[in-house]
Amino acid sequence: MKKKINSLSQRYLTALEKHLKQGPQSGLQPALRMGREAVALGLETLDLARIHEQALVALELSNIKNGFTKLAGIFFTEANTLIEETHHAARQTKVRLGKLMTKLGERTEELADSNRQLQQGVIRRKVMEDDFARRGQRHQKSLDESLELQKRLRLLTHQVIAAQEDERKKISRELQDEIAQTLLGINVRLLSLKQEARDNSKGLKKEITTTQRLVADSAWSVRQVGRKIGGL
Repeated sequence: MKKKINSLSQRYLTALEKHLKQGPQSGLQPALRMGREAVALGLETLDLARIHEQALVALELSNIKNGFTKLAGIFFTEANTLIEETHHAARQTKVRLGKLMTKLGERTEELADSNRQLQQGVIRRKVMEDDFARRGQRHQKSLDESLELQKRLRLLTHQVIAAQEDERKKISRELQDEIAQTLLGINVRLLSLKQEARDNSKGLKKEITTTQRLVADSAWSVRQVGRKIGGL
């Protein structure tokens, strides 16, 4: 990993130096390419900032402020854009997952309350039956009421269990879709990077292809877990 970061640092220095030589009219596509490579390596903004600072030191611009340092700052900001966008997408996914977990917790409380009511009904029925047994009073009306209560309890139990299963499947689908969507977004970025990498080294293409395979495997694993949870 360190070797890859060092290689990126050298390419960043070369791209930044070329950008500064071309002046204000220079395009920012090289900066975007550097950003994509940083995202592919899993670097954070602080990591990219260190690489940028090393480049400024190499170009003897770290302790001065002029037009070149301003252009260099624009180059860094553009390169860091993709990292920030990736963080934003991750934060959004975290918020959505938090809402889903809150909803699941509320639903669990509701189901727990229903189960408590069921248990209280069963206890009341048992007390009634014991009382009838002790007194020897097996009146047909009371027996019919007890049987009807059993029927309603079985029906309510079935409804509660069905509701639990439906909720689990729904949450499983939502979690699966959220995570799969995030992975798909990453894969789309990698496809774009792979398209632009045709002019770069074969090693970079191989790294991108390997990363895409890992993303595809991750998406498959997420769906498998989702199916297992949905089948509970």
